[in-house]
Amino acid sequence: MKKRMPFKGKEIEHLSKVRVRFVETDPLGIVWHGNYIQYFEDGREAFGRHHGISYLDQKTHNYATPIVKSSTDHKLPLKYGDVATVKTIFVDSPAAKMIFRYEIYNQNEELVCTGETVQVFVDDIGNGELSLTPPDFFVKWKKKVGLLDD
Repeated sequence: MKKRMPFKGKEIEHLSKVRVRFVETDPLGIVWHGNYIQYFEDGREAFGRHHGISYLDQKTHNYATPIVKSSTDHKLPLKYGDVATVKTIFVDSPAAKMIFRYEIYNQNEELVCTGETVQVFVDDIGNGELSLTPPDFFVKWKKKVGLLDD
């Protein structure tokens, strides 16, 4: 039986900033754990705008990319007024999905939280059918940003 080599995807990243708002904190004055998922989305949206693969770009091609998996690992707390840096890392995969990893740092450059989300492509104009192959626009984007050879 032939052994498959694991796919070692390339990565591209983007850094963005978020300021912790009062509404995002709990009675102890620290960011409620569920808000880190929102910071991941803030980072993902900034990544998409910067690299040309935003939700609006996807919608233009009649696709949506719902999250099917998410995880977080909390290291240190963020507090009201902190300015955090979100490093959003796109991890290439041969499958019809988008994998993002995240690292959130406080203003002292200490690692606060890590995480990952996985999104799949679904038809945005019909019944939301899952795409089993990467959409053409996504393949073109991967070539444009150097993740695939021409």
